[in-house]
Amino acid sequence: MTPLDNNLIDWTVCNATRAALGANFIRILGYFREDGTQSVRKIEEAMRVKDPAPMVLAAHTLKGEALQFGALQLSDTAETIETTARACVEHHETPDEVLELVVALRPMFEETLAILEKNSSPVVQRQPQQFGRRFG
Repeated sequence: MTPLDNNLIDWTVCNATRAALGANFIRILGYFREDGTQSVRKIEEAMRVKDPAPMVLAAHTLKGEALQFGALQLSDTAETIETTARACVEHHETPDEVLELVVALRPMFEETLAILEKNSSPVVQRQPQQFGRRFG
């Protein structure tokens, strides 16, 4: 695990989800990939046309799904986009203030997903074990 992993994933939450889902963890992670990719695309498209309304549901969905895997940074970013977009809808404004977050969203999602998928692989990279005692 690298320091970046620790910034993107809360492993306590992720491991609790893995324990709760058991063999279904990989399948649910696949749904997260599909839904998350779609949510990010919808948020980006909404930003391009400066329409905050579609951002609200897409960011809300991404927030919840990221949270269940312990992807706290992704969830927090999606929550900020969601609440800002919701306020923009209410005030009939464009979502310009979340442009930087929207630009950062796809790379953050892809990096988070890569870490989760690598960590959930059945072939886990392990340190070679040394048997016996080492005399020096």
